[in-house]
Amino acid sequence: MDSTEFRKRGMEMVEYICTYLETLNERRVTPSVEPGYLRHLLPSEAPQEPEDWDQIMSDVEDKIMPGVTHWQHPRFHAYFPAGNSFPSILGDMLGDGIGCIGFSWAASPACTELETIVLDWLGKAIGLPDHFLALKEGSTGGGVIQTSASECVLVTMLAARAQALKRLKAQHPFVEEGHLLCKLMAYCSKEAHSCVEKAAMICFVKLRILEPDEHASLRGQTIYEAMEEDELQGLVPFFVSTTLGTTGSCAFDNLPEIGKQLQRFPGVWLHVDAAYAGNSFICPELKPLLKGIEYADSFNTNPNKWLLTNFDCSTLWVRDRIRLTSALVVDPLYLKHGYSDAAIDYRHWGVPLSRRFRSLKLWFVLRSYGISGLQHYIRHHIKLAKRFEELVLKDKRFEICNQVKLGLVCFRLKGSDKLNEKLLSIINESGKLHMVPASVNDRYIIRFCAVAQNATAEDIDYAWDIIVDFANELLEKEQHDELSEIINRKKQDTLAQKRSFFVRMVSDPKIYNPAINKAGTPKLSMELPSPVVSRGNAPIIRTQSSVDHNSWISWPLAFLFNSGNNEDKGNNVSLRFRHLDTNVRHSSSRRNSGAGSSPSPENEQELVNVQQEQKSPRKSPMVMRKASSARDNPN
Repeated sequence: MDSTEFRKRGMEMVEYICTYLETLNERRVTPSVEPGYLRHLLPSEAPQEPEDWDQIMSDVEDKIMPGVTHWQHPRFHAYFPAGNSFPSILGDMLGDGIGCIGFSWAASPACTELETIVLDWLGKAIGLPDHFLALKEGSTGGGVIQTSASECVLVTMLAARAQALKRLKAQHPFVEEGHLLCKLMAYCSKEAHSCVEKAAMICFVKLRILEPDEHASLRGQTIYEAMEEDELQGLVPFFVSTTLGTTGSCAFDNLPEIGKQLQRFPGVWLHVDAAYAGNSFICPELKPLLKGIEYADSFNTNPNKWLLTNFDCSTLWVRDRIRLTSALVVDPLYLKHGYSDAAIDYRHWGVPLSRRFRSLKLWFVLRSYGISGLQHYIRHHIKLAKRFEELVLKDKRFEICNQVKLGLVCFRLKGSDKLNEKLLSIINESGKLHMVPASVNDRYIIRFCAVAQNATAEDIDYAWDIIVDFANELLEKEQHDELSEIINRKKQDTLAQKRSFFVRMVSDPKIYNPAINKAGTPKLSMELPSPVVSRGNAPIIRTQSSVDHNSWISWPLAFLFNSGNNEDKGNNVSLRFRHLDTNVRHSSSRRNSGAGSSPSPENEQELVNVQQEQKSPRKSPMVMRKASSARDNPN
């Protein structure tokens, strides 16, 4: 591609980007693809020969876009805003066109100096103390652009660790650094970003995660008690990471309290992570949220979140740049230059050596919008969040779970965590909205953030309507499922009661026949009469209730016979005895002989006709011989 074609394709790309952003609302906010979808659409190897540009752009729309989550979509309300604006895009485009690698002042003086100046601009707009500004007379601090807030936390913890080890080594010169390292303890709130835990893992230091108060705010007394306890255990507190605007609920740690308490522990580095909220401090009415910053050793915020600047652009300021760079200096001969003592070399301010010209896009944004334009943008997002909060509060089925100070609203249905998980799941699966959950005070909550640059009140109303529609559906289904569960449980309880009735009936007839209790315990005899007697040509079976010795061991069988002997009901109570190979049917002669009495040992003798059912010619004579033998030998 030569410059002529680049001009043509560049114009096409600008047109494609503009069309994409203007028609985002026509796309599904989240993709409906499964992991590995793209592998089946692209070749397994890079093309050997050049391909046509039109074909490449066709594949972008057909294969790439179906798998894109659209962070600039007006229905995207997850996480925090992903900064994006045309001035920022053009700034990145120019920086990429220049293509310098600004690891030192000599490598590209403009790249280094513009970064220093722009960071001072932004630091002043936020309201940082003078000791954080590089160009302020007498200041030893300064600002730097890092890749992300995670990197800001990591490099400050590395600097704090280096300072702590240096101090301990001076006190214990003969102790190995490895032993001293295992004594170091860092601190953060349970609501702090996970990057603090990752930084502690990389630094090989202990991290104590502390409980915040009911508003998810870490308090000074909590920090003090934890540090005092650890010092008694022989540990060495060296680093505290606080948060202004937590990821979960945009809560604010009590920085003034924490700063005052840390004055009792000299040498402990206090870092303030304000990745999202820090941008809002350019608004005068929000500067009170920055109270206590004078105690901090470092501060970071992300213009790529809430200042319309594209990723990556995370800004970090330190009180003393020497304390930072001394932990990260690696100075080989091939990187040295004649102005090392007079200029800033940003390769000493972070982990990577190579650096892009990232200050250009931030410079473009600050100049294109001005502080007033960025203030208007932030205030608009806060107004939209307040509108959403009002909608939630009007519906008594929902509750607000955070103090809505900026652009994030945390809410949930009143009910179980499982119910809220289902609600968020079905909303996200629909592709109509996208939100994410968080755990605040050990409760599952749903986060709603105004993120789109040009979001409107209509977008907020639409989002709330979608949430309410799905909530109505879910609650109706839950009520139906609950009713079904109650009915099923009642059926099971009824069945269990019937089974219990029969078990007790078999086990203890006295429960159902008080006459047995009156008669007393029957006396059993070892002389058992034959159960078979004859009446004419038909053999007769005598039930246990008719035995002369009042043996009622098998009385439920008599009960069954008796219950079938009702004039209002059929008398065809028929039983089959597999071991006798016979059918037993209730005798019609019982119709007038006390059929209504309860089954018990005192009942009169009951006779039933036995109709011999012959299954096979071989078995019937055998049964008759058994009956005959019983008559001949009653014992």
